[in-house]
Amino acid sequence: MIDLSLIEECRCGNLVRFRELVRLTTPFVYSVAFRMLGDEENARDIVQDTMVIVWQKINKLKSTEAYKTWIYRIVMNRCYDKLRQQKNSPEVRGDDKAWTLIANSVSDRSVSQLENDEISAIIKILTTRLSPKQKAVFVLSELEELSHDEISEVTGMSKSSIKANLFFARKNIYEMIEKL
Repeated sequence: MIDLSLIEECRCGNLVRFRELVRLTTPFVYSVAFRMLGDEENARDIVQDTMVIVWQKINKLKSTEAYKTWIYRIVMNRCYDKLRQQKNSPEVRGDDKAWTLIANSVSDRSVSQLENDEISAIIKILTTRLSPKQKAVFVLSELEELSHDEISEVTGMSKSSIKANLFFARKNIYEMIEKL
């Protein structure tokens, strides 16, 4: 992961070392944002916003060991903001081509062969009916493979709330797949 001395140097205002931190952190920030939002442009915007916030507030980070959960929390909060903005826009509905793509990927179990656009369509369609909390828990648990303890630190939710949201997210996604 990230060297603790790098974070410490950034906390002291070292801009050169911050560029290195951005280079190392950007891929996983983008991954989380892309999985939450299902849109490359929005994910890039979230990365940029997140890095600005990190630079502005890294000196307030209590410990260098807390960096991972701290940055997840920033990314998730930016994604929540974006999802709230999108809530006012019309619902995203998948077309027949997208649903066929999902059906084929579910039956073939060959998701690793799909391109970013196809993955984006799948994530968007399968998570459109999830609440932001369900979506966050699903992405962090199933796609980012965080433990319930880590998800609790990132989201501030209790473990029972995480389990409930994950249960309903899986149930909603399963029901949408069954409709195929």
